[in-house]
Amino acid sequence: MLEQDPTTQLRPMRRADREVHAPEDVEAILRDCADVRVAYQDAQGLTIVPVNFAYEFAPGMLRLFMHSAREGRKIDAIRAAGNVLPVAFEMDCDATVYTGRTPCSSTTAFRSIIGTGVASLVEDTEQKIEALTLLMRQRTAMHDVTFLLRQVAKVAVWRIESTEFTAKRHPAPAARM
Repeated sequence: MLEQDPTTQLRPMRRADREVHAPEDVEAILRDCADVRVAYQDAQGLTIVPVNFAYEFAPGMLRLFMHSAREGRKIDAIRAAGNVLPVAFEMDCDATVYTGRTPCSSTTAFRSIIGTGVASLVEDTEQKIEALTLLMRQRTAMHDVTFLLRQVAKVAVWRIESTEFTAKRHPAPAARM
């Protein structure tokens, strides 16, 4: 029997007791995180960029939408990859450091989502408007936004499609009496 390479298998989360499974809890993390950090590799090497985002979420499926200038390193990387750029991403919120009695008993409370996916440019004008509208609704609470076509043409809209992501919660330590 051939053994599978362990680096190609999905590993369970080491602290499975901290994994978030309930869709409403995953969505709460998505809602509360202000930005996502997207890592990718291009001709210059590895890089990571923080961006604000909007999302569509269903159990097992996460789609992130971002906007940016129409030129630049990440846009060039997506185009160079044939509009299917492999990426990794991370977002976190509620990070609070708790100092323990010893250095090794200090900890950080947080909520996070980490995953991998594929980044691609959204080229269709109507889809760009939908993504930009979602960004405005989720990040600014502006629900009645109208975009002019010239505004839409001036920005790049890109998305990350992911089915490989995990959510995690590390609650604050219990108070000592």
